[in-house]
Amino acid sequence: MNKRLRVTIWNEFRHEKENEKVRSVYPDGMHVAIGEGLDEDVEVAYATLDEPEHGLSEARLNHTDVLIWWGHRAHDEVQDSIVERVRQRVLKGMGLIVLHSGHFSKVFKSLMGTSCDLKWREADEKERIWIVSPGHPIAAGVGEYLELETEEMYGEHFDIPEPDELVMVSWFEGGEVFRSGCTFRRGQGKIFYFRPGHEKYPTYYNEQVRLVIRNAVHWAAPTTREYPTYGNHKPLEIIKAKGH
Repeated sequence: MNKRLRVTIWNEFRHEKENEKVRSVYPDGMHVAIGEGLDEDVEVAYATLDEPEHGLSEARLNHTDVLIWWGHRAHDEVQDSIVERVRQRVLKGMGLIVLHSGHFSKVFKSLMGTSCDLKWREADEKERIWIVSPGHPIAAGVGEYLELETEEMYGEHFDIPEPDELVMVSWFEGGEVFRSGCTFRRGQGKIFYFRPGHEKYPTYYNEQVRLVIRNAVHWAAPTTREYPTYGNHKPLEIIKAKGH
């Protein structure tokens, strides 16, 4: 019998507490809305910025197959030691899904090695997200595109390394395009960056967005292969002395 996938959803959980408009959209927090969209057979846990160790203790991360990350205004408040803890878990096989403004998180930037900067604009624009890799498992069940009536604009250039796979590209009313669904592999871990999800819009209630996140969770799930050994290594066979 397959074990249940263990997913931890991390959210700053600041906007919902401090901004009435955001609270009216996500009264229980964006993390809860995201969790409600996952499959019923997935084991879901939540972690937020203001908890001890940001809710990401070694025990919690060791019990996590896939970590979903949403951050925005408090990237700098995330402790470097916790960032390194998450990074090491990804390298050893934990999946990571980075949403929207999480592109600027310490965690994502540490794994990408670039500034991860971009253009942005808040103007209640329509976003049309085109599937450019229709055979990819993250796009399973999604049509040619998914459309959001109002979202924040992100535009190129997006300063990330060349993605291993480009799954989705966004178009906005103002004319910009954006690489909005990108996969990366770091160590044994799989990473998916998914663009939509500004806090003032009900994006995480959208069924197509929820489908993409569900698909991404299963795609990013770790394999059962043992972690490789590194460093000085004894020979597997006797090395015969060579004459000079």
